[in-house]
Amino acid sequence: MTDSAVTRRPVTQAESRRASRGWWDAGADEYQAEHGEFLGVADFVWCPEGVREADAGLLGPVAGARVLEVGCGAAPCARWLRSQGADVVAVDLSAGMLRHAARLNAVSGIHPPLVQADAGDLPFADRAFDVACTAFGAVPFVADSGRVMREVHRVLRPGGRWVFSVTHPMRWIFLDDPGEGGLVAVHSYFDRRPYVEQDEDGRPTYVEQHRTLGDRIRELVAAGFVLQDLVEPEWPDGHEKEWGQWSPLRGRLFPGTAIFVARKPD
Repeated sequence: MTDSAVTRRPVTQAESRRASRGWWDAGADEYQAEHGEFLGVADFVWCPEGVREADAGLLGPVAGARVLEVGCGAAPCARWLRSQGADVVAVDLSAGMLRHAARLNAVSGIHPPLVQADAGDLPFADRAFDVACTAFGAVPFVADSGRVMREVHRVLRPGGRWVFSVTHPMRWIFLDDPGEGGLVAVHSYFDRRPYVEQDEDGRPTYVEQHRTLGDRIRELVAAGFVLQDLVEPEWPDGHEKEWGQWSPLRGRLFPGTAIFVARKPD
């Protein structure tokens, strides 16, 4: 990946999409080398705090369900879902991440279908799925995340569940520092300009979007969902692994992840 300067500024949907595809394609090997062991080959880990779907059951019963994973990365969640009897399809924008997903499908012998697609323009029919989910995929990287909510709503059947995890919005107040430097509030919670890394010509190379908790809830409601739960995982005792700005120091003081559990009405 190229060197970049960091700023906070508005970006277009096209800039955000181009940056995300380029960044994840270029960084797929590095990301998998750093985080692959924690995420597993066929496991569903919701967040750096280590919450697993096998324990949390946020998706409800999945055996026999038609499930869509949005922003699947290397698809460990999709493989776990398939191992539990789900009929699952995994979608990601990045060919680099899907290359790792295909490799790990072969390694594991678990083969959920893999589709390269934009989360804001899902290539599926209306009411095609019973459940949709993503663990830190797609939602934080899309300029028009309200459109993602509408697309997921469209492809879910009535009564379908949509569960997604993102960085807890309050983390945007602080620097991305797992140490004491990350305990001091320096940004406004209400500054919704995205975090942008850009090259020497000013082109975005990495974009991550900020929305408040209220923003996310309004996006869901506007798309037609009913919010059923908002999970803020606590840092578990004995968990000493750092992941970027996630650390035991910060995790024991304030939440690092928000998991939204929503339902499409019958």
